[in-house]
Amino acid sequence: MNLLVELENILREFPEYFDIDNQLIKGKVKEDALKMNPVLIKKLLENPITYETFFKKVDNILVFDKIEFSWILSNKSFLPSSYTRFKRRIGLVDSNGNFIKDRNDIVLSFPYKDCYLNGGQTKDEEKRKEIFFNEVLNKKEVDYLLEPKVITNYKEYGNKSGEKIENFIIKGNNLIVLHSLLPKYEGKVKLIFIDPPYNTDNDTFGYNDSFNHSTWLVFMKNRLEVAKKLLAKDGSIYVSIDYNEVHYLKVLMDEIFPNGFKREIIWRIGWLSGYKTAENNYIRNHDTILFYTMNPSDYTFNKIYNTFDDYQDRFNYKTKREITNELLKNGVSDKNTAKKLVDYISKVGLPERYPLEDTWNSSIYDKLNSIAVVSFSGEKVSKMLGTEEFKGQKPEQLLKRIIQASSNEGDIVLDFFLGTGTTTAVAQKLNRKYIGIEQMDYFDTVTIERMKKVINGQENTGITKEVNWKGGGAFATFELKNLNQNYVEEISLANENNINNLYDKIISSPFVNYKVNIEELISSKKEFEELNLAEKKKVLIEILDKNMLYVNLSEINDEDMGVTEEEKKVTKEFYGVI
Repeated sequence: MNLLVELENILREFPEYFDIDNQLIKGKVKEDALKMNPVLIKKLLENPITYETFFKKVDNILVFDKIEFSWILSNKSFLPSSYTRFKRRIGLVDSNGNFIKDRNDIVLSFPYKDCYLNGGQTKDEEKRKEIFFNEVLNKKEVDYLLEPKVITNYKEYGNKSGEKIENFIIKGNNLIVLHSLLPKYEGKVKLIFIDPPYNTDNDTFGYNDSFNHSTWLVFMKNRLEVAKKLLAKDGSIYVSIDYNEVHYLKVLMDEIFPNGFKREIIWRIGWLSGYKTAENNYIRNHDTILFYTMNPSDYTFNKIYNTFDDYQDRFNYKTKREITNELLKNGVSDKNTAKKLVDYISKVGLPERYPLEDTWNSSIYDKLNSIAVVSFSGEKVSKMLGTEEFKGQKPEQLLKRIIQASSNEGDIVLDFFLGTGTTTAVAQKLNRKYIGIEQMDYFDTVTIERMKKVINGQENTGITKEVNWKGGGAFATFELKNLNQNYVEEISLANENNINNLYDKIISSPFVNYKVNIEELISSKKEFEELNLAEKKKVLIEILDKNMLYVNLSEINDEDMGVTEEEKKVTKEFYGVI
């Protein structure tokens, strides 16, 4: 009891430890004790009883027993805890009694969080069997990886006047490309829209391992953190996702964009049909779009209203025909009059305009079906270009809505999961500048071919008629100059006939991971040859220096890197380096 009295007397010297009702805020005291608050520790040292209780000598070093102090503080015989704040507020608290919402150090935790997921997949079929191309790197191992890179394979399209190009579509690993954009675009991008892989068995996220969920979060965290640096102060980011990861992504984005959350938009995909309707559950029929801003109160937003052209038809063609026939049976004199009555009934009572809600395609005031539902329109790239089907292609109307709401003409729009090119196509038609990034192998045959049709006025789909698009504009494409990435691509194509020779080639190169003992690799070649093909590929990927996948801008004049004069020219022009 003497200890409790003495401890109370000491704590009474700290007004901040007591609330307005004079009750002890034990969480605050525990936090200060854990942080070794020097003023508190000094007071405890000066009192003989607290000194004797909470301090112990270990090899002549005085140690403060935080556990003992915390236990005494929590003892029911001691002062009651403050509860006043709970009269005003309810919320989750940590072990120290602090509200989680008020803490900057409370974050979503997951394996590999402080690492980088390289994510080098280029083909859909790589999926589960080529997981080792998407290696997790500890941040301590990352040095050259995220530096700006040398540009190669630069091409321009539609630049008839020879003016400076402001629109770019870039082929390559989006993590590396985003970091390479920083010197030129940091703080300048007004709007980011991304439609990343949803981490399902049906998409192209092939980074499956024992921490599949966690590696997806690492993958997204790496890219969102650098994307934030590119956003303007009044910029916005929209992320399309589904139920598999949306809730974790929301928490992750709350951490990266504090106070930036604006809306969770529910986009009803469209009418249900086929095998989906047979599922023994509520039938999934929506995606989620998370909307965040850099500044919670000052951001670009142009309020959108739907009008008659945007409203859902009350009746489909079959129903209209049935109503028309029924009117004719019940005294309406002719078919034209009956049709006029049906048209009137279809619109009567509807307002001239209706503000856009955060539930899209979910009421009579909004029609925004998915590509799958309106495939007859020809907007599918498979129909436009005569290619294979692409799951998940977004309609141009969806991007039009987002781009018009959160940017103005001349602003820069970025999509670093560009896919078939919907974002850049709509940005071009709406007179925005744009940057698109895509690493999949259909870059040239689909994404660029679609954009060529857009600027040449050779497609008549999506929003083309609505915005009276006749063609025009220009864009450039380029890639990052490969270094070890060349080896990655050779490994991916290797077979049993050439993989052993590739082993010799790689271990004799100057770009092997510094941790690798070359002499041991040379002496253990026989063991390597006994592995199966997949295991051999995994070994080769692991011994490469992942920091040296591409040639850094800082090494542009290094003769060993083989940078051509043309590559030097376009690289320096892009970065503004003289």
